[in-house]
Amino acid sequence: MPDPVLTIEGLTAGYDGAAVIRDLELGVDAGEVVALLGPNGAGKTTTLRTISGLVKPLAGRILVEGRDLARTSPSARARLGIAHVPEGRGLFFGLTVAEHFRLASRGERVDAALAYEYFPKLEELQGRRVGLLSGGEQQMLAVGRALARAPRLLLLDELSLGLAPVIVEWLLPVVRQFAQERDCAVLLVEQHVHLALEVADRGYVLSHGEIVLRAGAERLRADRQLLIASYLGEHVQAAVDQGGET
Repeated sequence: MPDPVLTIEGLTAGYDGAAVIRDLELGVDAGEVVALLGPNGAGKTTTLRTISGLVKPLAGRILVEGRDLARTSPSARARLGIAHVPEGRGLFFGLTVAEHFRLASRGERVDAALAYEYFPKLEELQGRRVGLLSGGEQQMLAVGRALARAPRLLLLDELSLGLAPVIVEWLLPVVRQFAQERDCAVLLVEQHVHLALEVADRGYVLSHGEIVLRAGAERLRADRQLLIASYLGEHVQAAVDQGGET
């Protein structure tokens, strides 16, 4: 059986030597969408930033398809197939849509046609400067740039930030489709829990930097009280054991 695309073992990370996340264990398989949930300040963004190499671990390992990334720079991780869409989208307002697809690190291939396949509207907007796009169009471009790299692992941080839920309801199924069709592993951080769980296969809940709940998305959708308890940092393992992890 092949290695998961992403494997995290005992990961502790933070800033200035202070841990924000502690002893994390999680994995994402090819073609799978996994939601990383939890209240503000739980460590979700720190987890994604550590995977992409922007934050150095204090302990533990991050493996992509069995390869330990301990000595791998952020740019080298991108070349290995890790694409990270951060909070704030990471766009340049003075550049056009088409110009964004010409931005690439050395040795990195960006295929605009692949992005246009999943987001046809971007092709119509090629000549428009990003500063003139709506919030939804900007987020579409941010995700499209990531898809254009044909990633093995896609990290998405709060796609819904500043957007109407109806836009996110349209964006997330495209991510799901890409994961299935391109065998891409997706780790998704999303504040709209119900929208995330509609497209996810499994979910992990972080509270105070630790994973307090892991279960199948169907189970998490069905057991609202269990999910609420995990967000509040209450002890949930007995409830998981009683109902059975899915």
